[in-house]
Amino acid sequence: MARYTNRKQYIDKLLSYKDKDLIKVVSGLRRSGKSTLLELYREQLFKLGVGKRQVQFYNFELPENYLNKNWDDIYFEIKNKLQADKPNYVFLDEVQNIPLFEKLVDGLFVTENVDVYITGSNAFLLSSELATLLSGRYIEISILPFSFKEYLTARDIDISNKYLNYEAFCFDYINETSLPKGVELREEGFDKIYEYLEAIYTTIVEKDITQRHQINDKRAFGNIVKFVASNIGNPLSPGNIAKTLKQDGQSTHHSTVEKYLEYLTASFVFYKVNRFDLKGKKQLATQEKYYLVDAGLLNVLTGKERTTDRGHILENIVYLELLRRGNKIWIGTARNAEVDFVCKTRTGDIEYYQVAWEMSSEKTVEREFGSLEKINDNYPKYLLTTDSFTQDRNGVKHLNVFNWLLEL
Repeated sequence: MARYTNRKQYIDKLLSYKDKDLIKVVSGLRRSGKSTLLELYREQLFKLGVGKRQVQFYNFELPENYLNKNWDDIYFEIKNKLQADKPNYVFLDEVQNIPLFEKLVDGLFVTENVDVYITGSNAFLLSSELATLLSGRYIEISILPFSFKEYLTARDIDISNKYLNYEAFCFDYINETSLPKGVELREEGFDKIYEYLEAIYTTIVEKDITQRHQINDKRAFGNIVKFVASNIGNPLSPGNIAKTLKQDGQSTHHSTVEKYLEYLTASFVFYKVNRFDLKGKKQLATQEKYYLVDAGLLNVLTGKERTTDRGHILENIVYLELLRRGNKIWIGTARNAEVDFVCKTRTGDIEYYQVAWEMSSEKTVEREFGSLEKINDNYPKYLLTTDSFTQDRNGVKHLNVFNWLLEL
């Protein structure tokens, strides 16, 4: 199995910002491949002729790199090793572990001939202080676990073979994991993957959430996570989550629920998607939907009896792929219809997507096509399903979702 799957889109993006006067911030879930990405990128730098001594790499997950040191100790340590009159590339991995790390980043940024790259597994990395300090001076590259295409590549599957049973691979992708290291564990069996996911999730909850925000009621927090994970793709609000939990005999205030959801999205476990009123052309502030960073985590979050239906899981996969492709995404809503996704593409165009597992009945066909047909403009409209035979209707393009994911 390929140890690294060449994460080309991210490498290309980093290369396009090389030597530009911007701090490169690589963010994303723990273990989604940030450190590996920086390793691959350093290999590219060496290929481009950058000397080994022009590159410095610090991994602040390792306590020996930061214990008993202040930010300025690390700053001078790095500064003393800089190569004069040459470009220097400094990588700070999991930099949020250093108190006052923003001073370290800023100090290096204003130093001549230094190109700074930082990673963090928490969106709080770019919270108010740092964002204010660095406003307009950083570019964030948000990394996701393997796409379906990267996953198949990592498993050495030849996607040019048109007779592959994509549905079976998709079940593996959904039921196991899309996290790079987890894919490597396939050969050791599902239990190993499960343990790995459990360990990652525990670390996120312990290190990034409960310790950081001093959450004492871990039971309430766990129940909220479970509830959101079981309701992927369903409209939710802190109020209705609090109400449902109350019926279960737990009283958690909706403002607490709101805070917990914020922590979960800041740690990249869930992604929140707002609703967009198609008629009034404005974002709505209620009934958001949440999607999970890796479908495999459902095994850990909701237990073995995964209740989330496969249509919603497919919707989750499509959402992440739209995000990878650089879209801004909303749920489209109008008085008499709802569309799964309204996207604003990198070039500023609008596209609509509806996702369903399969066109199993006339009723499904009417419902899924109908949602898109009710939108009365000329932007592209796509219906994605697992059906092998697709047929367009009234300007709506019906595509096989596996071909779409693999861009075939």
